[in-house]
Amino acid sequence: MSLPNPADLISQMATRLKAHLVQRDIREPRYIGIRTGGIWVAQALLKELASDAPLGTLDVSFYRDDFSQNGLHPQVRPSALPFEIEGQHLVLIDDVLMSGRTIRAAMNELFDYGRPASVTLVCLLDLDAGELPIRPNVVGATLSLGANERVKLSGPEPLTLELQDLNP
Repeated sequence: MSLPNPADLISQMATRLKAHLVQRDIREPRYIGIRTGGIWVAQALLKELASDAPLGTLDVSFYRDDFSQNGLHPQVRPSALPFEIEGQHLVLIDDVLMSGRTIRAAMNELFDYGRPASVTLVCLLDLDAGELPIRPNVVGATLSLGANERVKLSGPEPLTLELQDLNP
């Protein structure tokens, strides 16, 4: 399987996101990237949109439902939201949507900061493996992987995708 070029996906996502926001009459969205890959995708997306909007960052480690099983990742950093959440239109950006658990954790964290007017979910890749009923509003590409396959995003510049075989 050949993976799509992330730069091409970002360009397509920018076009789709603009149309999505216009359709919903959202003029000043607040952008939030989920650490780490979602921040890289958000930065590339904002650059493609030629936007100087501030970028919020979320580290959802403490909000994950597997936190007690997996423990704390050594790279945990605090979330940083340089704007209000209450009543705002948010664009939540992640790299890969797999089970939906990271997005669920992000939503839980965001609602601890306030109640947004709306949340638009943007993902570079949707692996269509949803354990939870969560789908992106804007997606770069949807892929179906084998049980032994994973996708790894590297970045921040350039963004690259690598298909990994878990059973080499």
